[in-house]
Amino acid sequence: MKIQYLDNDTKQNLLENLLKRSPNQYGEYERAVLKILDGVKNEGDKALFAYTEQFDGARLDEGCVRVTEDEIEEAYRLVDPKLLEIIRKALGNIREYHAKQKQYSWFDSKPNGTMLGQKVTPLQRVGVYVPGGKAVYPSSVLMNIAPAKVAGVEEIVMVTPPAKDGKVTVNTLVAAKEAGADVIYKVGGAQAIGALAYGTESIPKVDKIVGPGNIYVALAKKAVYGHVSIDAVAGPSEILVIADETANPSFVAADLLSQAEHDELASAILVTTSETLAHQVSKEVDLFLEKLSRREIIQKSLDQYGYILVAASMEDAISVANDIASEHLEIQTREPYDVMMKIRNAGAIFIGEYSSEPLGDYFAGPNHVLPTNGTARFFSPLSVDDFMKKSSIIAYSRDALEAVHEEIEQFAEAEGLTAHANSVRVRFS
Repeated sequence: MKIQYLDNDTKQNLLENLLKRSPNQYGEYERAVLKILDGVKNEGDKALFAYTEQFDGARLDEGCVRVTEDEIEEAYRLVDPKLLEIIRKALGNIREYHAKQKQYSWFDSKPNGTMLGQKVTPLQRVGVYVPGGKAVYPSSVLMNIAPAKVAGVEEIVMVTPPAKDGKVTVNTLVAAKEAGADVIYKVGGAQAIGALAYGTESIPKVDKIVGPGNIYVALAKKAVYGHVSIDAVAGPSEILVIADETANPSFVAADLLSQAEHDELASAILVTTSETLAHQVSKEVDLFLEKLSRREIIQKSLDQYGYILVAASMEDAISVANDIASEHLEIQTREPYDVMMKIRNAGAIFIGEYSSEPLGDYFAGPNHVLPTNGTARFFSPLSVDDFMKKSSIIAYSRDALEAVHEEIEQFAEAEGLTAHANSVRVRFS
Protein backbone atom coordinates (compact mmCIF):
# COMPACT_ATOMS: atom_id res chain seq x y z
CA MET A 1 0.00 0.00 0.00
CA LYS A 2 1.14 3.54 -0.69
CA ILE A 3 2.39 5.43 2.34
CA GLN A 4 2.01 9.21 2.48
CA TYR A 5 2.61 11.89 5.09
CA LEU A 6 -0.60 13.64 6.02
CA ASP A 7 -0.80 17.35 5.18
CA ASN A 8 -3.43 19.64 3.67
CA ASP A 9 -2.53 18.74 0.08
CA THR A 10 -2.57 15.02 0.82
CA LYS A 11 -5.95 15.31 2.51
CA GLN A 12 -7.48 17.33 -0.31
CA ASN A 13 -6.22 14.92 -2.97
CA LEU A 14 -7.52 11.98 -0.93
CA LEU A 15 -10.99 13.47 -0.51
CA GLU A 16 -11.22 14.26 -4.23
CA ASN A 17 -10.12 10.73 -5.14
CA LEU A 18 -12.63 9.10 -2.80
CA LEU A 19 -15.41 11.25 -4.26
CA LYS A 20 -14.89 9.51 -7.61
CA ARG A 21 -16.42 6.39 -6.06
CA SER A 22 -19.80 8.04 -5.45
CA PRO A 23 -22.76 6.79 -7.51
CA ASN A 24 -23.40 10.45 -8.31
CA GLN A 25 -20.21 10.42 -10.41
CA TYR A 26 -21.47 7.74 -12.79
CA GLY A 27 -23.91 9.77 -14.85
CA GLU A 28 -23.19 7.74 -18.00
CA TYR A 29 -25.23 4.89 -16.49
CA GLU A 30 -28.26 7.04 -15.77
CA ARG A 31 -29.67 6.94 -19.30
CA ALA A 32 -29.66 3.13 -19.30
CA VAL A 33 -31.24 3.04 -15.85
CA LEU A 34 -33.99 5.48 -16.80
CA LYS A 35 -34.77 3.43 -19.91
CA ILE A 36 -35.18 0.31 -17.79
CA LEU A 37 -37.35 2.10 -15.25
CA ASP A 38 -39.58 3.57 -17.96
CA GLY A 39 -39.96 0.15 -19.52
CA VAL A 40 -41.11 -1.41 -16.26
CA LYS A 41 -43.36 1.54 -15.46
CA ASN A 42 -45.11 1.39 -18.84
CA GLU A 43 -45.07 -2.34 -19.62
CA GLY A 44 -45.05 -3.98 -16.19
CA ASP A 45 -44.29 -7.69 -16.12
CA LYS A 46 -43.51 -7.84 -19.83
CA ALA A 47 -40.53 -5.51 -19.44
CA LEU A 48 -39.56 -6.99 -16.08
CA PHE A 49 -39.26 -10.51 -17.49
CA ALA A 50 -37.51 -9.31 -20.65
CA TYR A 51 -34.84 -7.46 -18.67
CA THR A 52 -34.40 -10.42 -16.33
CA GLU A 53 -33.69 -12.68 -19.30
CA GLN A 54 -31.38 -10.08 -20.86
CA PHE A 55 -29.30 -9.35 -17.77
CA ASP A 56 -29.56 -12.52 -15.66
CA GLY A 57 -30.16 -15.15 -18.33
CA ALA A 58 -33.24 -16.47 -16.53
CA ARG A 59 -36.59 -16.95 -18.29
CA LEU A 60 -39.44 -16.07 -15.96
CA ASP A 61 -43.18 -15.59 -16.17
CA GLU A 62 -45.97 -14.75 -13.75
CA GLY A 63 -46.15 -18.39 -12.72
CA CYS A 64 -42.59 -18.74 -11.47
CA VAL A 65 -41.38 -15.23 -10.56
CA ARG A 66 -42.41 -15.74 -6.96
CA VAL A 67 -40.44 -18.09 -4.72
CA THR A 68 -42.66 -20.96 -3.63
CA GLU A 69 -42.90 -22.71 -0.28
CA ASP A 70 -41.50 -25.84 -1.96
CA GLU A 71 -38.39 -23.89 -2.96
CA ILE A 72 -37.96 -22.61 0.58
CA GLU A 73 -38.37 -26.11 2.00
CA GLU A 74 -35.76 -27.36 -0.46
CA ALA A 75 -33.40 -24.62 0.68
CA TYR A 76 -33.74 -25.78 4.29
CA ARG A 77 -32.85 -29.33 3.22
CA LEU A 78 -29.73 -28.12 1.39
CA VAL A 79 -28.42 -25.42 3.71
CA ASP A 80 -25.43 -26.18 5.94
CA PRO A 81 -26.97 -26.88 9.38
CA LYS A 82 -24.08 -25.10 11.10
CA LEU A 83 -24.65 -21.99 8.98
CA LEU A 84 -28.36 -22.08 9.82
CA GLU A 85 -27.47 -22.14 13.52
CA ILE A 86 -25.16 -19.15 13.05
CA ILE A 87 -27.83 -17.24 11.10
CA ARG A 88 -30.27 -17.77 13.95
CA LYS A 89 -27.78 -16.56 16.56
CA ALA A 90 -26.89 -13.49 14.52
CA LEU A 91 -30.58 -12.75 13.94
CA GLY A 92 -31.20 -12.90 17.67
CA ASN A 93 -28.46 -10.34 18.29
CA ILE A 94 -29.76 -8.07 15.52
CA ARG A 95 -33.33 -8.18 16.82
CA GLU A 96 -32.25 -7.53 20.39
CA TYR A 97 -30.20 -4.48 19.38
CA HIS A 98 -32.90 -2.99 17.17
CA ALA A 99 -35.68 -3.58 19.70
CA LYS A 100 -34.04 -0.91 21.85
CA GLN A 101 -34.50 1.61 19.03
CA LYS A 102 -38.27 1.32 18.80
CA GLN A 103 -40.26 4.47 19.52
CA TYR A 104 -43.87 4.62 20.64
CA SER A 105 -46.74 7.05 20.27
CA TRP A 106 -47.07 9.64 23.04
CA PHE A 107 -49.73 12.12 24.12
CA ASP A 108 -49.48 15.07 26.50
CA SER A 109 -52.70 16.51 27.98
CA LYS A 110 -52.76 19.76 29.94
CA PRO A 111 -55.39 21.29 32.25
CA ASN A 112 -55.95 24.20 29.82
CA GLY A 113 -57.78 21.89 27.40
CA THR A 114 -54.95 21.09 25.00
CA MET A 115 -53.69 17.70 24.00
CA LEU A 116 -50.58 17.31 21.83
CA GLY A 117 -48.86 14.15 20.80
CA GLN A 118 -47.10 12.04 18.20
CA LYS A 119 -48.58 8.95 16.57
CA VAL A 120 -45.93 6.46 15.48
CA THR A 121 -47.02 4.11 12.68
CA PRO A 122 -45.02 1.41 10.89
CA LEU A 123 -44.89 1.51 7.10
CA GLN A 124 -47.42 -0.78 5.45
CA ARG A 125 -45.29 -2.39 2.74
CA VAL A 126 -41.49 -2.30 2.34
CA GLY A 127 -39.31 -3.65 -0.47
CA VAL A 128 -35.94 -5.18 0.40
CA TYR A 129 -33.32 -5.51 -2.33
CA VAL A 130 -30.74 -8.27 -1.87
CA PRO A 131 -27.75 -8.47 -4.27
CA GLY A 132 -26.96 -11.65 -6.12
CA GLY A 133 -24.12 -10.85 -8.51
CA LYS A 134 -20.41 -11.13 -7.64
CA ALA A 135 -21.24 -12.25 -4.12
CA VAL A 136 -24.27 -13.37 -2.14
CA TYR A 137 -24.97 -11.73 1.20
CA PRO A 138 -27.44 -13.50 3.51
CA SER A 139 -26.16 -11.13 6.22
CA SER A 140 -27.73 -8.22 4.30
CA VAL A 141 -31.02 -10.10 4.30
CA LEU A 142 -30.97 -10.16 8.10
CA MET A 143 -29.86 -6.55 8.46
CA ASN A 144 -32.59 -5.16 6.20
CA ILE A 145 -35.51 -7.32 7.27
CA ALA A 146 -34.96 -7.54 11.03
CA PRO A 147 -35.45 -3.82 11.82
CA ALA A 148 -38.51 -3.75 9.55
CA LYS A 149 -40.02 -6.62 11.52
CA VAL A 150 -39.20 -4.94 14.83
CA ALA A 151 -40.88 -1.77 13.56
CA GLY A 152 -44.02 -3.75 12.75
CA VAL A 153 -44.06 -3.41 8.96
CA GLU A 154 -47.17 -5.20 7.69
CA GLU A 155 -45.67 -6.72 4.53
CA ILE A 156 -42.01 -7.20 3.57
CA VAL A 157 -41.41 -7.85 -0.13
CA MET A 158 -37.93 -9.11 -0.99
CA VAL A 159 -36.39 -9.13 -4.47
CA THR A 160 -33.12 -10.76 -5.48
CA PRO A 161 -31.59 -11.73 -8.85
CA PRO A 162 -32.00 -15.37 -9.90
CA ALA A 163 -29.34 -17.63 -11.33
CA LYS A 164 -29.69 -18.69 -14.97
CA ASP A 165 -31.71 -21.69 -13.85
CA GLY A 166 -34.26 -19.34 -12.28
CA LYS A 167 -33.36 -20.27 -8.71
CA VAL A 168 -32.30 -18.17 -5.73
CA THR A 169 -29.32 -19.26 -3.66
CA VAL A 170 -30.09 -21.51 -0.74
CA ASN A 171 -28.45 -19.31 1.91
CA THR A 172 -30.38 -16.24 0.80
CA LEU A 173 -33.73 -18.05 0.91
CA VAL A 174 -33.12 -19.48 4.36
CA ALA A 175 -31.98 -16.14 5.74
CA ALA A 176 -35.08 -14.46 4.30
CA LYS A 177 -37.42 -17.02 5.83
CA GLU A 178 -35.72 -16.81 9.21
CA ALA A 179 -35.78 -12.98 9.21
CA GLY A 180 -39.45 -12.82 8.24
CA ALA A 181 -39.81 -11.91 4.56
CA ASP A 182 -43.46 -12.26 3.55
CA VAL A 183 -42.84 -12.81 -0.16
CA ILE A 184 -39.72 -13.20 -2.33
CA TYR A 185 -39.46 -12.44 -6.03
CA LYS A 186 -36.71 -13.63 -8.37
CA VAL A 187 -35.82 -10.32 -9.96
CA GLY A 188 -32.87 -7.98 -9.55
CA GLY A 189 -31.16 -4.94 -11.00
CA ALA A 190 -32.77 -1.63 -11.92
CA GLN A 191 -35.80 -3.54 -13.22
CA ALA A 192 -36.52 -4.88 -9.73
CA ILE A 193 -36.32 -1.37 -8.26
CA GLY A 194 -38.78 -0.21 -10.93
CA ALA A 195 -41.17 -3.03 -10.08
CA LEU A 196 -41.10 -2.13 -6.39
CA ALA A 197 -41.50 1.58 -7.09
CA TYR A 198 -44.30 1.43 -9.67
CA GLY A 199 -45.81 -2.01 -9.22
CA THR A 200 -46.41 -4.61 -11.94
CA GLU A 201 -48.99 -7.33 -12.50
CA SER A 202 -46.93 -9.69 -10.31
CA ILE A 203 -45.14 -7.39 -7.85
CA PRO A 204 -46.96 -4.86 -5.64
CA LYS A 205 -45.85 -1.25 -5.28
CA VAL A 206 -44.14 -0.61 -1.94
CA ASP A 207 -43.83 2.43 0.31
CA LYS A 208 -40.06 2.25 0.76
CA ILE A 209 -37.10 0.43 -0.81
CA VAL A 210 -34.05 -0.54 1.23
CA GLY A 211 -30.96 -2.61 0.57
CA PRO A 212 -27.62 -2.37 -1.23
CA GLY A 213 -26.84 -3.11 -4.87
CA ASN A 214 -24.57 -2.31 -7.79
CA ILE A 215 -24.34 1.05 -9.59
CA TYR A 216 -27.53 0.34 -11.59
CA VAL A 217 -29.47 -0.43 -8.42
CA ALA A 218 -28.09 2.65 -6.66
CA LEU A 219 -28.99 4.97 -9.53
CA ALA A 220 -32.42 3.34 -9.90
CA LYS A 221 -33.17 3.96 -6.22
CA LYS A 222 -32.09 7.56 -6.65
CA ALA A 223 -34.36 7.95 -9.70
CA VAL A 224 -37.50 6.54 -8.06
CA TYR A 225 -37.11 8.55 -4.86
CA GLY A 226 -40.30 10.57 -4.53
CA HIS A 227 -42.48 7.82 -5.97
CA VAL A 228 -41.36 5.82 -2.96
CA SER A 229 -38.99 6.44 -0.08
CA ILE A 230 -35.51 4.87 -0.03
CA ASP A 231 -32.94 4.27 2.68
CA ALA A 232 -29.98 5.88 0.88
CA VAL A 233 -27.98 5.83 -2.33
CA ALA A 234 -25.25 3.46 -1.21
CA GLY A 235 -21.72 3.64 -2.56
CA PRO A 236 -18.84 1.13 -2.38
CA SER A 237 -17.72 -0.15 1.00
CA GLU A 238 -14.99 1.59 2.99
CA ILE A 239 -12.96 1.28 6.16
CA LEU A 240 -10.71 3.70 8.01
CA VAL A 241 -8.46 2.59 10.87
CA ILE A 242 -6.97 5.04 13.36
CA ALA A 243 -3.95 3.44 15.02
CA ASP A 244 -0.91 4.36 17.05
CA GLU A 245 2.31 2.52 17.89
CA THR A 246 0.43 0.13 20.22
CA ALA A 247 -1.63 -1.40 17.40
CA ASN A 248 -0.99 -4.90 16.09
CA PRO A 249 0.07 -4.49 12.43
CA SER A 250 -1.28 -7.90 11.46
CA PHE A 251 -4.72 -7.08 12.88
CA VAL A 252 -4.79 -3.70 11.13
CA ALA A 253 -3.75 -5.17 7.77
CA ALA A 254 -6.33 -7.94 8.00
CA ASP A 255 -9.10 -5.46 8.79
CA LEU A 256 -8.17 -3.19 5.89
CA LEU A 257 -8.30 -6.14 3.50
CA SER A 258 -11.68 -7.26 4.84
CA GLN A 259 -13.28 -4.29 3.10
CA ALA A 260 -10.98 -4.09 0.07
CA GLU A 261 -12.23 -7.51 -1.03
CA HIS A 262 -15.80 -6.24 -1.58
CA ASP A 263 -15.06 -4.74 -4.99
CA GLU A 264 -12.54 -2.71 -6.99
CA LEU A 265 -14.07 0.57 -5.79
CA ALA A 266 -13.85 -0.24 -2.08
CA SER A 267 -11.66 2.01 0.05
CA ALA A 268 -9.26 0.98 2.82
CA ILE A 269 -7.36 3.67 4.74
CA LEU A 270 -5.02 3.58 7.71
CA VAL A 271 -4.26 6.81 9.56
CA THR A 272 -1.47 6.36 12.07
CA THR A 273 0.86 8.43 14.21
CA SER A 274 3.56 5.76 13.87
CA GLU A 275 5.73 5.59 10.76
CA THR A 276 7.02 2.23 11.96
CA LEU A 277 3.49 0.83 12.11
CA ALA A 278 2.78 2.21 8.63
CA HIS A 279 5.60 0.16 7.09
CA GLN A 280 4.73 -2.92 9.17
CA VAL A 281 1.12 -2.82 8.02
CA SER A 282 2.16 -2.42 4.38
CA LYS A 283 4.31 -5.55 4.65
CA GLU A 284 1.52 -7.50 6.36
CA VAL A 285 -0.87 -6.53 3.58
CA ASP A 286 1.50 -8.02 1.01
CA LEU A 287 1.81 -11.24 3.00
CA PHE A 288 -1.96 -11.65 3.35
CA LEU A 289 -2.52 -10.93 -0.33
CA GLU A 290 -0.54 -14.00 -1.32
CA LYS A 291 -3.14 -16.32 0.24
CA LEU A 292 -6.49 -14.53 -0.08
CA SER A 293 -8.98 -15.82 -2.66
CA ARG A 294 -10.11 -12.41 -3.94
CA ARG A 295 -6.61 -10.93 -4.26
CA GLU A 296 -7.16 -9.53 -7.75
CA ILE A 297 -10.13 -7.47 -6.58
CA ILE A 298 -8.26 -6.47 -3.41
CA GLN A 299 -5.20 -5.35 -5.36
CA LYS A 300 -7.25 -3.13 -7.67
CA SER A 301 -9.04 -1.63 -4.69
CA LEU A 302 -5.79 -0.89 -2.87
CA ASP A 303 -4.10 0.50 -5.99
CA GLN A 304 -6.93 2.99 -6.53
CA TYR A 305 -8.32 3.75 -3.08
CA GLY A 306 -5.96 2.26 -0.52
CA TYR A 307 -3.91 4.64 1.65
CA ILE A 308 -1.62 4.60 4.63
CA LEU A 309 -1.37 8.12 6.04
CA VAL A 310 1.24 9.08 8.62
CA ALA A 311 -0.11 11.89 10.81
CA ALA A 312 1.97 14.23 12.96
CA SER A 313 -0.43 13.89 15.91
CA MET A 314 -3.51 12.01 17.05
CA GLU A 315 -5.46 15.27 16.70
CA ASP A 316 -4.54 15.38 13.00
CA ALA A 317 -5.54 11.73 12.61
CA ILE A 318 -8.93 12.38 14.20
CA SER A 319 -9.44 15.49 12.08
CA VAL A 320 -8.91 13.68 8.77
CA ALA A 321 -11.11 10.80 9.97
CA ASN A 322 -13.94 13.28 10.58
CA ASP A 323 -13.39 14.82 7.14
CA ILE A 324 -13.52 11.42 5.41
CA ALA A 325 -16.57 10.32 7.48
CA SER A 326 -15.96 6.64 6.79
CA GLU A 327 -18.60 3.95 6.67
CA HIS A 328 -16.57 1.79 9.08
CA LEU A 329 -14.12 3.33 11.56
CA GLU A 330 -11.82 1.23 13.72
CA ILE A 331 -9.88 2.70 16.63
CA GLN A 332 -6.80 0.74 17.68
CA THR A 333 -4.94 3.09 20.00
CA ARG A 334 -3.69 3.23 23.56
CA GLU A 335 -6.76 5.24 24.65
CA PRO A 336 -9.49 4.24 22.16
CA TYR A 337 -12.42 5.67 24.13
CA ASP A 338 -10.77 9.09 24.29
CA VAL A 339 -10.43 9.00 20.50
CA MET A 340 -14.02 7.77 20.08
CA MET A 341 -15.39 10.76 21.99
CA LYS A 342 -13.76 13.10 19.44
CA ILE A 343 -15.22 11.33 16.41
CA ARG A 344 -18.15 13.21 14.90
CA ASN A 345 -18.56 11.45 11.57
CA ALA A 346 -18.63 7.67 11.10
CA GLY A 347 -21.22 5.06 10.19
CA ALA A 348 -20.09 2.48 12.73
CA ILE A 349 -17.23 2.77 15.25
CA PHE A 350 -15.27 -0.31 16.34
CA ILE A 351 -13.27 0.16 19.53
CA GLY A 352 -10.20 -1.88 20.41
CA GLU A 353 -8.17 -4.53 18.62
CA TYR A 354 -10.70 -7.30 19.18
CA SER A 355 -13.61 -5.37 17.69
CA SER A 356 -12.86 -6.37 14.12
CA GLU A 357 -15.11 -4.86 11.42
CA PRO A 358 -16.60 -8.21 10.29
CA LEU A 359 -18.04 -8.51 13.80
CA GLY A 360 -20.41 -5.72 12.79
CA ASP A 361 -21.05 -7.17 9.34
CA TYR A 362 -22.36 -10.44 10.66
CA PHE A 363 -22.99 -10.91 14.31
CA ALA A 364 -22.81 -8.17 16.95
CA GLY A 365 -26.29 -6.73 16.33
CA PRO A 366 -25.93 -3.11 15.10
CA ASN A 367 -26.91 -2.67 11.48
CA HIS A 368 -24.30 -3.06 8.77
CA VAL A 369 -26.25 -0.92 6.28
CA LEU A 370 -24.25 2.26 6.79
CA PRO A 371 -23.73 5.68 5.16
CA THR A 372 -20.91 5.78 2.59
CA ASN A 373 -18.97 8.35 0.55
CA GLY A 374 -18.83 10.91 3.35
CA THR A 375 -22.57 10.86 3.99
CA ALA A 376 -21.95 9.82 7.61
CA ARG A 377 -21.70 13.58 8.13
CA PHE A 378 -25.50 13.69 7.95
CA PHE A 379 -26.86 10.13 7.60
CA SER A 380 -27.19 7.33 10.15
CA PRO A 381 -27.14 3.52 9.93
CA LEU A 382 -30.31 1.74 8.88
CA SER A 383 -32.55 1.44 11.92
CA VAL A 384 -36.08 0.83 13.13
CA ASP A 385 -36.75 4.54 12.52
CA ASP A 386 -36.39 3.93 8.78
CA PHE A 387 -39.50 1.77 8.87
CA MET A 388 -41.69 4.09 10.94
CA LYS A 389 -43.46 7.33 10.19
CA LYS A 390 -44.76 9.90 12.63
CA SER A 391 -47.93 11.97 12.66
CA SER A 392 -48.44 15.00 14.88
CA ILE A 393 -51.56 15.01 17.07
CA ILE A 394 -53.26 18.30 17.95
CA ALA A 395 -56.48 18.61 19.97
CA TYR A 396 -57.74 21.91 21.48
CA SER A 397 -60.95 22.49 23.39
CA ARG A 398 -63.06 25.62 22.70
CA ASP A 399 -61.71 27.33 25.79
CA ALA A 400 -58.11 26.51 24.84
CA LEU A 401 -58.51 27.95 21.33
CA GLU A 402 -60.40 31.00 22.58
CA ALA A 403 -57.48 31.91 24.82
CA VAL A 404 -55.11 32.22 21.86
CA HIS A 405 -57.31 32.85 18.81
CA GLU A 406 -56.51 36.55 18.49
CA GLU A 407 -52.76 35.85 18.45
CA ILE A 408 -53.18 33.21 15.75
CA GLU A 409 -55.30 35.56 13.65
CA GLN A 410 -52.72 38.35 13.94
CA PHE A 411 -49.91 35.97 12.96
CA ALA A 412 -51.86 34.79 9.91
CA GLU A 413 -52.72 38.32 8.80
CA ALA A 414 -49.07 39.35 9.16
CA GLU A 415 -48.33 36.75 6.49
CA GLY A 416 -51.19 37.99 4.30
CA LEU A 417 -53.17 34.77 4.76
CA THR A 418 -56.59 36.15 5.62
CA ALA A 419 -58.36 32.82 5.02
CA HIS A 420 -56.14 31.30 7.70
CA ALA A 421 -57.14 34.05 10.10
CA ASN A 422 -60.83 33.65 9.18
CA SER A 423 -60.68 29.91 9.80
CA VAL A 424 -59.99 30.65 13.47
CA ARG A 425 -62.03 33.87 13.80
CA VAL A 426 -65.25 32.29 12.51
CA ARG A 427 -65.40 30.05 15.56
CA PHE A 428 -65.80 33.06 17.85
CA SER A 429 -67.86 35.43 15.69
